[in-house]
Formats: sequence, structure tokens, C-alpha cells
Amino acid sequence: MNPKKAFLLLTLCFSLFSEAQHSVSGNLSPADDYKWLIAYKLNPDHQNYIADTAVKNGAFSLDMPANAQTGMYRLVYAVPQEEFYFDFIYNGKEDIALSFDSQKGLSFTSSTENLLYARYFNEIHGLEKQIAQFYSEQNKDRNLLLTLNKKLAAVQKSFETQSQGLLSGHFISANRPYIPSGYEDVETYVKHKRNHYFDALDFNDHVLQGSDFLKDKVVNYVFTALPNHQIASKEKEPVIIENVKELAQVLQDVIATNKVELFNSLWTQASNDNLNKVADFIYDNYLKSLATETNKSEIIKKIEIQNRLRWGAVAPEITWNEGSITKRLSGLSGAKNYVIVFWSSTCSHCLQQLPEFHKALKDISNTKVLAIGLEDDDVTWKKESAKLSNFVHGIALGKWESPYADIYDIQQTPTYYVLDNEKRIVARPGDYEEVLKFLKDHD
Repeated sequence: MNPKKAFLLLTLCFSLFSEAQHSVSGNLSPADDYKWLIAYKLNPDHQNYIADTAVKNGAFSLDMPANAQTGMYRLVYAVPQEEFYFDFIYNGKEDIALSFDSQKGLSFTSSTENLLYARYFNEIHGLEKQIAQFYSEQNKDRNLLLTLNKKLAAVQKSFETQSQGLLSGHFISANRPYIPSGYEDVETYVKHKRNHYFDALDFNDHVLQGSDFLKDKVVNYVFTALPNHQIASKEKEPVIIENVKELAQVLQDVIATNKVELFNSLWTQASNDNLNKVADFIYDNYLKSLATETNKSEIIKKIEIQNRLRWGAVAPEITWNEGSITKRLSGLSGAKNYVIVFWSSTCSHCLQQLPEFHKALKDISNTKVLAIGLEDDDVTWKKESAKLSNFVHGIALGKWESPYADIYDIQQTPTYYVLDNEKRIVARPGDYEEVLKFLKDHD
């Protein structure tokens, strides 16, 4: 090969490589709260680690790999990861500069994709808020409503045009709201808005799937598409269940691997809101079969743990021996509250906390404590448990392999559960001080 041509080819390859690699940089505030960032690529049913970087005095710069795929990415800045993060669009063609404030949120200073995305949702949400306010205030100015609807249509059209060919365009088009062609009273508007909610959504769009967009959309529909008038709490769950059924019809032709994540997000929301009938309906009618079909055994395990340990559930049975007699949790009586503490005689935190807890309980009446030692043997346990004479003691050999470690989802020792007089779970405090506060507040 001609040396000059070889040099040009090498230079061209290097240029292509250089153009393919970009960075994400910015500032985080308050600076002292941030030490490290981890970047993940979001996918429909999982996320992949991409890179990480230190944060120094609130500033960071993270180089994206040259082969990083386009799509939605997540920067995690603390644990638990599902709470402390922010997302951004990466198109593989631009550097991204941003700032994040724990109070004010996320803003971008450089990135065509993300600036457009942020401006669109800011303007659309602002106009939708004005329309909602118009109806809530029972405003009679029809011209004002028509003007707001025209603005909404113009903004939507403008941003769809600006975002053609961009990743942000997938989200902007999919978010197209219902816009009446003329004046509609509130009942008609709400009815039509509900009927047209899914018109612009493409549940098979791979860009949308690799984000929280579709999940947020279905959660918003199921849990907020409620009657205009106030309804009692007991009437709310049947309405939400009907919304779930309607959503299931919309998702009828969506593949199972995509549906399972959407129904999982619905179950999570219902569970977090303590809407147990809704959560059970979602799991029994859709999610369990979808998780089985797609080999998502971790979802089934998570839900089974949540169901047996959720607030109001009767605590799973625990048995232990006192001499030749087998004792049971269900057989304990004579108290208003019961506290189960899973501990270990070789756990330094336990040996520090439990004596303090034991001492403080002398000032709290109508409470019994069942202390279950997760142990390899009973040698040290006998010595340490004898110091806590006011507790009822049981031992579970096998330590982390003990059945109770799984049944009660024990991730660390000590772990506390508070039960009422019917042995129903009423709290899962993080430490013994929270246990004491709960007992005093409910004395």
C-alpha cells in the first residue's frame, strides 16, 4: 500500500475514534455530599455498568467509552442506588455538561438532546398545569381555555419538529397530550383525556423501553386516573384495579419481556402505597405468570418476601426449644407488643446494641422480646444470651443458612420487627432506638 494512503487511512481511523468518544462533566451541590459517580446504561429489563469517576470539590468528568451505545443513561451518586440517581440521554455525538443540586434538581448547560428534552417537558407541564388550574377554579372564560389549548398544540408541534432524528424526539412524540379542538367542560375533557391517554405511546419503541418513561406513564395512568369527586379510601382500590384491567388490554400485543417490567413497576407502586388489594391483584393476575414466562425468578422472590413481611401480615411462625419443650411465636401471650430481634453472639453491633435495648425496655410495659440468635454453635450464644435475662431466647443454627434468614429477609444483624398483640407486623425499625421510639409513641 502507498505509504501516503496508509497514513491517511490511519489518520481517518483515529479521527473517527476521537469523534466517537465523548464525556459527561459537571458540578454537584452541595459539594461535600458527593464523592463518586457510577454510570449505567439503562435497558428494558436491566442496567449495565459503563464507567465511574471520583467527584472532587463537587466537580466531575466522566469519559464515555468509545463503543458506548446510544440511549438513556443513569448516574448514581449514593446508596440505595434506586433512590439516589439522575438520568440523561446520550447520543454518542456530543459532550454533555450538567449541574445537579440535591434541592433544585438537574439542569444541563451543554447537550442538544438533553436541553431540548428538558425545555419540552418544562413548557408542556407548565401549560398542562394552567389548564388543570382553569378547570379546578371553575373558570368560565372559554377564550382563555381555547388560547391555552392552542399554545399547547403549538408547543407540541414545534418540539416534534425540532427533535426529528434525535433520541429526545422519541420521548417528545410519545408524550403528545390530548388537545381538544374546541371548548370542553371538565367532565368531557377528563373523559377524552383518559380515552386518548395511550394514543401516542409505542410500547415496542426500544428507546422508550430503555428508560423509565413508559413505566412512569403507566403508573401515572393507573394510580391517578380517578373520579373527579373525592372518594373514600376503601373505594379507591377497586377503581385502580379497573385501571389495571384497562391497561392490560392496551398491552395485549406487547411482548412479555416488556410487559413484565411495566407490571412490576405497578406492583412496586401499589406496595409502596400500602394498596395491598391492588398489589395482590396485579401479582396474581399478571405479574406472577409474566415473571415465570420470562424467567424473572427474582421478581417472584421479592414479592413473596414482601407479601409475608408487609405491614399487617401475621409474622411467620418461629419455633425454638426450651429444654424438651418446643415453643412458638404464636404461643407467646400477655403483651400489647412483641419485638423480634435477630442477632448473633459474634456480631459486635449486636453486643453493643442489645444490652442498651435490654436496659431501656425496663421503662416500657406490655412488651415482650423474642431474641433469635443466628449462630454456628451455641457456645458463645449461651454466655451472651444469659446477660439478657428479660428476653425470650431461641437459637437458629446455620447462621445465614438458617431458614429464618430467608423467611425474615435478614440482611444484617441485628434486625428488628415489631408486632401487635395479634402478632401482626406493624414496624420494621432500623435500630433499637427506633424500636423504643415506636413503642413509646404507641404506648
